[in-house]
Amino acid sequence: MFMASLALAIAAPALAAEALPASAADVKPLASGDQAPAFTVRTVDNEVYEFDPNNLTRPTILISFRGGWCPYCNLHLSELRTVIPQINALGVDVLFLSGDRPDQLYSSLQQDTQQDIDGRDYVILSDAEVNAARALGTAFQVDSGLTNYLDKKGRDYRGSSIGQHNALAVPAVYVINKDGKIVFDFVNADYKVRLPADDLLAAAQNAVD
Repeated sequence: MFMASLALAIAAPALAAEALPASAADVKPLASGDQAPAFTVRTVDNEVYEFDPNNLTRPTILISFRGGWCPYCNLHLSELRTVIPQINALGVDVLFLSGDRPDQLYSSLQQDTQQDIDGRDYVILSDAEVNAARALGTAFQVDSGLTNYLDKKGRDYRGSSIGQHNALAVPAVYVINKDGKIVFDFVNADYKVRLPADDLLAAAQNAVD
């Protein structure tokens, strides 16, 4: 019995690693019509932030991106910021979920966008523990090609989802109504393909109609 328990304990890390899909193309994300999941992430001050779809007072948009080191993510964020004030005015909350560790949430974005990310109309949160990505079904294992690229670029990914769990989230957008149901989703395994800002605004408008 002891040996069997020991064997299971040794195998546990391997099983945990295998729980994530091997690539972005293999993920099985939640979709429109599904109930949004609860999850815990971290604020820029490293405080716990609990997302509870059963206690929403406003529709909420979840936008996951790979991290401030990703130029496609930064371009997408810059584009979406042009419509976020309108979305916020509709009475819709916007939460960005990043694989970066909490203390890098803003500094990494400012480095790449050269903009003052003030967060007045939205909140950026750290999903370095991959809790949100696992719950949404968008998490996958990264390969050495990405870490080699980040090393060559001198990127600090310690404490990020890559550094801690060798994992990333497929960039995704989820619109969730006040009942906690997903009413719009956009998930594409190709990180270069992103949801246009106008489509996000239209999805937000439909959520409050």
